[in-house]
Amino acid sequence: MNEIEFSALMVSRVCHDLVGPLGAVVNGLEVLEDENDAAMRDDAIKLVTSSANQALARIQFMRIAFGAAGSAGAELDLGEIGRLIQGLLEGGKVKLEWNVPQAYWGKDWAKLLMNATLLGADSLPRGGVVTVAAGADPQAPTFKVVATGLNARIADDVVRALKGEPLDGPVDARGIQPQLTFRLAQAVKTGLSVAARDGSVEITGG
Repeated sequence: MNEIEFSALMVSRVCHDLVGPLGAVVNGLEVLEDENDAAMRDDAIKLVTSSANQALARIQFMRIAFGAAGSAGAELDLGEIGRLIQGLLEGGKVKLEWNVPQAYWGKDWAKLLMNATLLGADSLPRGGVVTVAAGADPQAPTFKVVATGLNARIADDVVRALKGEPLDGPVDARGIQPQLTFRLAQAVKTGLSVAARDGSVEITGG
């Protein structure tokens, strides 16, 4: 996959993640425009508000996890990273336990942690808890993401992507994010380990 194809798939992934909440905002505004019933209008306002907040949380997360996130060599506050992930998961079936020390990590390490946590959340189709732990030394970052819940699972293609192994078929917009995670791991010269057990998925780095 060349860089143009990779970039195009990342843009498609961002658009895919924003279509749902932004479409709900539009639907809510259409109801407000045509509806006179007070109760229906209240429901529409709640829909617009929650969907707009969800879209904002996704943009704020993706701006750093997928984007440039500052100049080369920038460091990112792990406390802020935790707040962004919490905002992304707010209102959903997956809860976050952020057991990470207050520290600043290099940009690519922080982005790697965000993407690994997102993969953990994606492995919980029925909901559950994602527990994130990290080492205290910013000069030698390490982390462990443990996703626990009913039917927790991680696709074989995702595992192969995280190990840099060839995939069975072409990569689509949904499958590009594990590819980004692998590239980030390469950038910081670390490997990723994935273990799937009954009811949990564990991703470690460092």
